[in-house]
Formats: sequence, structure tokens, C-alpha cells
Amino acid sequence: MYYRMMGNTGIQVSVLSYGFWATYGVKDRLSGDQGVSTAKELMQIARDAGVNCFDHAEAYGNPNGEAERIFGLALKELQDENPEQWRRSELVITTKIFWGGSGVNESGLSVKHCREGMDKCLSRLQLDYVDMVFCHRPDPFTPTATVVRAMTDVVRSGRATAWGTSEWSAQQITEAYWIAKSEGLEPPQFEQPQYNMLHRQRFEEEYFPLYNSPYCIGTTIWSPLRSGFLTGKYLNGIPEDSRPTQAGYDWMLQDLEERRARGEFEIVSNLVDFANKKGCSPAQLALAWCLKNPNVSTILLGATTADQLRDNLGCIEIALSMDEDDMQSIEEILGNKPPEWIGPSGDGNRQLKTL
Repeated sequence: MYYRMMGNTGIQVSVLSYGFWATYGVKDRLSGDQGVSTAKELMQIARDAGVNCFDHAEAYGNPNGEAERIFGLALKELQDENPEQWRRSELVITTKIFWGGSGVNESGLSVKHCREGMDKCLSRLQLDYVDMVFCHRPDPFTPTATVVRAMTDVVRSGRATAWGTSEWSAQQITEAYWIAKSEGLEPPQFEQPQYNMLHRQRFEEEYFPLYNSPYCIGTTIWSPLRSGFLTGKYLNGIPEDSRPTQAGYDWMLQDLEERRARGEFEIVSNLVDFANKKGCSPAQLALAWCLKNPNVSTILLGATTADQLRDNLGCIEIALSMDEDDMQSIEEILGNKPPEWIGPSGDGNRQLKTL
């Protein structure tokens, strides 16, 4: 396992993390299985591989944050069984606040919900604090200054060591940063955006200035496999056990049709062929491609089985083997590389270079 710094927090995170989104909660409850045994198995595989970061949100497994509750139970059992490997000081545990319940004040980023939502998260996780807390989405109804003050209270009360954002625009992040700096409050230090081979403009172009001083934001990227699409499993139809066949994921059926219209099925087919020649799985190739970007602090894996997780963890070896020719071949398949910033030109201005 390799580790990267999470922005300016001083925290080192494994380049691969394990996320609980769409993995634990409602499906397990309906099947009569709380999911604790599955969670323990996959968490142990991840930890044995050197993973130290585990990602959550109050909305995962809703209603009632079931995914966090399952993690809390699983972690306690693992700590009892192997206290040295699972000591809290070596783990990086996150959560996110925004969607907390059906009541009018049980969502958003008001000071009220940030406080109450955070307390409920910690209770379900059975923790005194989390290492990172994210504002899961921007709140159009709460002033940014209020959000910064709410997150500062969460950090300075000891319930989190640092705070960040998820799917905020670069403008919203910089606004929050300078409000914090001007008022002596805690600034956002990391962002959790979607990033993958087919969704890259925001991460590579819009956020580009934020990776540098004074912001130096870290990133925890989600959907690196584009909800499984980049594995190639939808090329020959929809598998019976895939997410589009599950309740609440009907939207994915329409999304797949839109991707077909955009020619993304052909792109994925070519990526599958490239992965076969490279001697790796399509999932490993997609994850390795993300790892090659130094602005990715950690990739959130959402594997639901032991075999999937072990395969995903193998992407590090693939990333180490990929050279510039491999990356260029992939770019030719994708054909979607955003413009790149280059250094100062002769007149001192920064210019865009389209490759």
C-alpha cells in the first residue's frame, strides 16, 4: 500500500480507501442480514492490504444511517479480535453531513443540523470523533459563512479533526476558504468529487488551482468505476445482480441508454481490450488510471464481495507498471482530455494548452 497526504491536514491516507455507499444498509436489512459479518470480512481484507481510510455518510443506508451503524458494530468486533491492527490512532474514518432525515430541519447545512447530524453519526459509528467530515453537497439556503462557522464548531469541539466539501464548485470552496481565513475560522481542506475516465473535467480543469497553495486541497474520489460501467459488465446486457436491477436504482437504466447514445459503450469495449492486453481486469485499469493522477489523495472503493475487493486492490501493481505510452494509448481511446494548464509564458501569463 502507498500513502498520500490529505491536503494540509498532516494526515496520511492509503491511496485506496473503503467506502460504505450503496454497499450496506437497506439491501442487507431486507434480506434479514444486518451486514455486520460481510462488513467485517471486507474491512479485514482492506486492512490486511494496508487500507487505513473508511468512508461514510449520514445518508448511506438510509433511513436512519444504517450503513454507519453496521460499520460501528463491525469495527468494535474487529477491535476486540485484533486491537493492535485496528487501533483507532491508525485509522482514518470519515462521514458526511447533508441528508439526515425526512424532517424539514433534518437536512442541509444549518448550524442546527450540522450539530445534531454530527452527534447522530458519532453515535451510530460508536466513535468520539471522525478524522474528516464533509459537507455532502452545497446548501443553497444556508449562507456560506454560516456553514463555515458550523463546521468550525464541529472541528473545535473535537468531533472531527478537519472538514471539507463534496461536489462543491471551485468558487464555493474558495469562498468558504477565504471566509474562514478572514474570520479566524477553520477552512475546508479536502473535497470528495466524482472522478473517473469518463467524468474528469471538474477534477482536472475546474479544481486545478485548488491543488496548489494556498488551498492545497486533498481529494477522496468517488465512482472511479462509473458505477461499474467501466468494468465492462454492461456491454452484453444488464447482469441480474447489478445495481440497475435493484429498487431505487431505476435511474441507472436511463443513464445506460444515454451512455450508449454518447458512444461510451464503444469506448469501454476498447478499454476492455486494452486491459486484456495489459494482463489486468478492466476495473484494475480504470482504478490505476485514477492513481496515476497525483492530485488524487485516495480512491474510494465500493466493492460488495471479497473477490471484487481483492481485484480492486490489485490496481496498485498495474499503476506501477503503466508507462507514458500506456497512458497515451488510453487517452487516445478516451478522447476526452480537458485542456491542460502550462507554466508561465514569455509575457508572464498562464495559458491553456489543448493536447
